Amino acid sequence: MEFSQLPELRRRAEGWRNGLAGLTTLLAVLAVLKGRDNLADLPPSARTLAMLLLAGAFTLLLIGTLLAIRASHGRPGEEIVLGGQTLRRWTEREVERAGRALWAASACCVLGILSAGLAVGVAWSLSAPSGAPETVKVRTSKSSLCGELVGAGQDGLSLWTGSGNRKQLRTLPLGEVVSVVPTKSCP
Repeated sequence: MEFSQLPELRRRAEGWRNGLAGLTTLLAVLAVLKGRDNLADLPPSARTLAMLLLAGAFTLLLIGTLLAIRASHGRPGEEIVLGGQTLRRWTEREVERAGRALWAASACCVLGILSAGLAVGVAWSLSAPSGAPETVKVRTSKSSLCGELVGAGQDGLSLWTGSGNRKQLRTLPLGEVVSVVPTKSCP
């Protein structure tokens, strides 16, 4: 019975290793394909926090994967004895070491997922509101205008110019528009 514990523990560790490796790969792919768009709109301090949380998540998941590999395959280059009491003592120590490594791997998995979730939460909660009007400077072949961008379509480029009670909706034909540049405010 005591000699069957190690193979069972190794089998469980292999499952954890495969799961952690897959999860780490999935998060890496998502970060490369989609992460930059989400972090670009964050204030600098929030961007730094989100990047640190993502780096922490990848680090924890990588450590968890390595611990699961250690639990499922043992230490590299370790001599395995094949006889009597020495084998019994080695098996007991190895079951204990593999069990600790598997427990640590599962803890790293949970902490890595929490860290990635916190990074997503920071990106969602601290990004600029998407409904905020975009202030732009528009240069046409005849003049320059500054205002809040309403939209662009077949009719042309529409923006609100002026302020307060003097706001008016202006639509410029697209053929006249030379450039559109975002700005923080209009003079």
